[in-house]
Amino acid sequence: MTDISTPTQHEQIPVRVLGGPTALFEYGGLRFLTDPTFDAPREYPVPGGLLTKTAPASATPAELGPIDVVLLSHDEHPDNLDASGRALLADVPLTLTTPGGAQRLGTGAKGLADWESVDLDRPGGGTVTVTGVPALHGPGTRDEVEPFTGQVVGFVLTGQDLPTIYVSGDNASLGLVEEIAERFGPVDTAILFAGAPRFTELFDGAVIVLDSAQAAEAAGILGARRVVPVHCDSWAHFTESRDDVVAAFTKAGLADRLDLGGAALRTPEPQM
Repeated sequence: MTDISTPTQHEQIPVRVLGGPTALFEYGGLRFLTDPTFDAPREYPVPGGLLTKTAPASATPAELGPIDVVLLSHDEHPDNLDASGRALLADVPLTLTTPGGAQRLGTGAKGLADWESVDLDRPGGGTVTVTGVPALHGPGTRDEVEPFTGQVVGFVLTGQDLPTIYVSGDNASLGLVEEIAERFGPVDTAILFAGAPRFTELFDGAVIVLDSAQAAEAAGILGARRVVPVHCDSWAHFTESRDDVVAAFTKAGLADRLDLGGAALRTPEPQM
């Protein structure tokens, strides 16, 4: 694991948004990457149609430096894990994802059921606790949603003298956000997947991840001190952009909580 400086509980950790659902952040001396997507713009055949990537990531995996942990909301859709992202997993010691995803990905992957936790050793001592939290990739109950869009997991990160971080994954349920807030709120940083993706032939065109107004509502529910929006660019099926997120948070009086994820993270020196 890579030894880097760690924030105190009252400092904001740096988060770098790389495009789509992919973000890099440092926490407790470890470097975490969400849903890695690094392919060039292209089309992906999926059941019933195509997903179209419209823009590249703002960095390549080689430019990021070592990654300690990937937080993967689910492995079944290319807008959350593409070919380049899958290749990257081979160089990452641990990928946390859904139980089914861990079975499909194999070595190096661990599945987290709802509310299941894993403790990760921090450089210099202590641990970071990552808890899998529920997420639904569409409207309705699990039985109604998961046969069509699959199982998804979100994550909450906690540690002594560290801020509380929530990574939503591809979640469309504010009811689940309320459950997470009851257990972990208020949170210091919420990395919220937004973008209002929808398909006319799926769930009557309802959003399958939060829209911008729902993201603002989620921020209020969580009592989030800071919100980093991701999953709102680079794909044709995202019907709302980062500008829409900014407008929704401004309308809700929460614009001061937004962080658009432009932080520059230091690339660690290779260890000898």
